[in-house]
Amino acid sequence: MIHNQLKSFPENFLWGAASAAYQIEGAWNEAGKTPSIWDEYVRIPGKTYKGTNGDVAVDHYHRWQEDVQLMAEMGLKAYRFSVSWPRVIKNGNGEINEEGLDFYDRLVDELIKHDIEPIVTLYHWDLPQALQDQYGGWESRKVIDDFHRYSITLFKRLGDRVKYWVSLNEQNIFITLGYQLALHPPGVKDRKRMYQANHHASLANAKVIADFHQYVPNGKIGPSFAYSPAYPSTSHPENILAAENAEEFLSSWWMDVYAWGKYPEAAWNYLEKNGLAPELAAGDLELLAKGKPDFMGLNYYKSTTYERNPLEGGVGEGGMNTSGKKGTTPETGIPGLYKTKKNPNLEATNWDWEIDSVGLRIGMRRITSRYGLPILISENGLGEFDKLEENDVINDDYRIDYIKGHLQECQQAIADGVDLLGYCVWSFTDLLSWLNGYQKRYGFVYVNRDEEGEKDLRRMKKKSFSWYKQVIAENGKTLQGD
Repeated sequence: MIHNQLKSFPENFLWGAASAAYQIEGAWNEAGKTPSIWDEYVRIPGKTYKGTNGDVAVDHYHRWQEDVQLMAEMGLKAYRFSVSWPRVIKNGNGEINEEGLDFYDRLVDELIKHDIEPIVTLYHWDLPQALQDQYGGWESRKVIDDFHRYSITLFKRLGDRVKYWVSLNEQNIFITLGYQLALHPPGVKDRKRMYQANHHASLANAKVIADFHQYVPNGKIGPSFAYSPAYPSTSHPENILAAENAEEFLSSWWMDVYAWGKYPEAAWNYLEKNGLAPELAAGDLELLAKGKPDFMGLNYYKSTTYERNPLEGGVGEGGMNTSGKKGTTPETGIPGLYKTKKNPNLEATNWDWEIDSVGLRIGMRRITSRYGLPILISENGLGEFDKLEENDVINDDYRIDYIKGHLQECQQAIADGVDLLGYCVWSFTDLLSWLNGYQKRYGFVYVNRDEEGEKDLRRMKKKSFSWYKQVIAENGKTLQGD
């Protein structure tokens, strides 16, 4: 629909930015912190770009006050960050580490002092390595109670000041890359194990959400889902069906469970017929139904286009572009269900992520219509090669264009009737981009380090910093006109 007049962004709109503990904190073995699965995984040769790791990352653990001061200078209204599970609970299910909790205590207090709403993510991929060693991590039901204990510890400690919580960040990504594609820890390629581990993660998520309001009565909690809306490559009915398959297997499979506590029927029947469906125990579906979130967290970077993939001779699982060499991402799919296709209508980043701001509006419309939940955009941003010029200038106009386009579509979605709580840009500072090293920069703030070393870790404001500062100050009023 085309609107003659757009609604303004709400006065209490959460203009934010985001980060994750492993990607920014460093201090990987300091102050009582025990190892995570990422601390171990990055030490396996060939797993990350140029062997990069988060041992130091961008040293936020020691520079958090400087970083918050920059947030305050920008006028940020919200900051989403994750807590490192192995930093606050030794070995994941051992003693509470007071030094770790104190760090997050101080961070929350400092944010509030500057009128920045803290949004705390409970889990952003850094499972304690000890739990992986003890019982296989997400492949065991034991993780459900350990995650619950960890989460309740945080609710009790921070819940008097933190209103907004994200339970699991991108469950679809850490489970799929960890257990189906072997690109993330624990490096498994087994779809049956993937679906079982995913089921345990869903149960853990539901149990924490079901108990959340006992500890934070006035708070809001929800998972953050990495949503890439599915498009058909053409109007041919078989390509439309392939896109429907992708939407059900890659999106509804997770969001239906979050919102309704049940798996989509067609996908479940397919997995059961092929011996891939997770094993359900008594009470599982009842627990899933109790875990209805207060909002759907949406991490959006791109849409994905699909076409028919024949059962015989079809395209299988491909790799990922982690080098930044444009055009190196192969087609990927599951024979008999779908395969990806380049969308000729869209430009792409150097990592082959197609830039589609309208896709964000489409995704929010689909979530609103299907689930009737408010939406928090918990991640959206552009990873690119940024150039540090003379006098510490970083002209990232491409990032401004990207964010502006997506925010314009947010305002369109609000006019459509989407209940949008806030928008968190990924990310506030540059950070470690998991498999991609430090070359793929996302931040408003440039951090002077690269794959070769930490350099001086100096913080420098990019052009986008001043631009977003103005957007926040004007509550987005000029986005449609400039």
